Amino acid sequence: MGIAESTPDELPSDAEEQLRSGDQQLELSGRRLRRLPSAVCALSRLQKLYVSGTGLRELPEEIEELRELRILALDFNKLERLPDGLCRLPHLTRLYLGGNRLLALPADFAQLQSLRCLWIEGNFLRRFPRPLLRLVALQSLQMGDNRLRALPAELPRMTGLRGLWLYGNRFEEFPPALLRMGRLHILDLDRNRLGGFPDLHPLRALRVFSYDHNPVTGPPRVADTVFLVGEGAVERMAERDEPTPRPPPRRPARAFEDEEEEDLLIGGAGSRTLGAPGDGLRALEAAPGLGT
Repeated sequence: MGIAESTPDELPSDAEEQLRSGDQQLELSGRRLRRLPSAVCALSRLQKLYVSGTGLRELPEEIEELRELRILALDFNKLERLPDGLCRLPHLTRLYLGGNRLLALPADFAQLQSLRCLWIEGNFLRRFPRPLLRLVALQSLQMGDNRLRALPAELPRMTGLRGLWLYGNRFEEFPPALLRMGRLHILDLDRNRLGGFPDLHPLRALRVFSYDHNPVTGPPRVADTVFLVGEGAVERMAERDEPTPRPPPRRPARAFEDEEEEDLLIGGAGSRTLGAPGDGLRALEAAPGLGT
């Protein structure tokens, strides 16, 4: 028997029981919801809201009433736009928007100055959203499986960024702005159209570089401390004088609970994960040594 669709303005029958736990958390994932029940926006003390895989098509402006919200999961829905009200959540640290139908982000998105982790993979972004350039505290940016061809020259303004996932886009040349991202730890450019790479030694903090499934004939020049994933990577690392670094995960698990930077980047061993319906996204082992 399928799950009954909730009426537009009411909380689900089990919501009160969830909230009695004292965690200020509400789990609505997997239900059928075209829009968020208006009663949710009245939960002014709510800190964690999960609305993944519900078929959600719109969000109310009243979502800005959730002033204490820290984590908001809206992935694997049918959202085509975000309301300006979402940009007025002062304590939001993690926002999951993957697997929707977004073409752009609101101009006011830059107001989310507490945001540390943004997942917006699997949307229809053709251009890098410029409001992101003002999110200097953002540490983890997941933009895989979009339609990007270039990155803005101002990208190095994002001084807090440590993990950047750009797999499955349409880059034909290595974006020059990346060479000035000296604090980046993880860079994933799998499944693009790159025919070669510049010398990546300027990326002095880089620990992981993934470039698999590109039309290249060999790996880039990188420091011996970088773990490589792609054509010729195994051979290149075998030539090093130092032992091959322990392989960290190439894809982060979606972390929910722990506030540590390592979890924001690659997902902690104890973190909760949720993939697309039927996707079976697996929890990934955290690699050591990726803190600031």
